[in-house]
Amino acid sequence: MSTLRRGFASMSPEKRREIASKGGKSVPAEKRSFSQNRHLAAEAGRKGGSVPHNNHAAH
Repeated sequence: MSTLRRGFASMSPEKRREIASKGGKSVPAEKRSFSQNRHLAAEAGRKGGSVPHNNHAAH
């Protein structure tokens, strides 16, 4: 097996930090509906939890 560094291992720590910092900045806080409205988030969670998962048995 080759010992060449690939992907993130080949990047400098500064470059990795720059890429990692973009993860939390992709959507502005004012556009995140669930962080603005706890009731909306609770309703979505309730709805998702009540959906039957019968379709998964067919796979």
